[in-house]
Amino acid sequence: MFTVNLIDLDRSGPIQFHRFVPMDHALWEGADLELSGPVEVDLLVSATATGQVLADGRLRAPISRRCRRCLEPVELVLDEALSLVWEIKDELEEEDDGEIRPLDPVGNQLDMQAAIREELILLAPAYVVCGAECRGLCPICGIDRNKQECDCTHDEPDPRWNALRDLGHE
Repeated sequence: MFTVNLIDLDRSGPIQFHRFVPMDHALWEGADLELSGPVEVDLLVSATATGQVLADGRLRAPISRRCRRCLEPVELVLDEALSLVWEIKDELEEEDDGEIRPLDPVGNQLDMQAAIREELILLAPAYVVCGAECRGLCPICGIDRNKQECDCTHDEPDPRWNALRDLGHE
């Protein structure tokens, strides 16, 4: 799906990739992503004179999450720029910082699927809030404070802080 023939890239110049990856595609298995539609990937892949392969473009993905305060569903669309780099790595080179991916020195195919999967996982927010005004769930009774009020009192001090409170009374 996202394979580039490096010989064609060398001969013909940059290659444009525009793909829609279905939300139930095997690429997303085990990624802890709740996709609500296909992932759109638009990349221009080119080779440099120094032997690097560059892929620049955009990644768009509709994602479903739960608000971290009230647990209501939140739909959002990631729309992020992508800039991926591959190059042949020398075995003697130091550890890299992960910005440059290794390129197989003997192969003539570059499979970009793993890089696209990794980028989407890293771009997806771990936590979202449905809105800045969200009041969340009551920590005592658990009702959604955005929908109704409760009679719980929150004045009771947390007993875990008693040791610090005792320090101030000596």
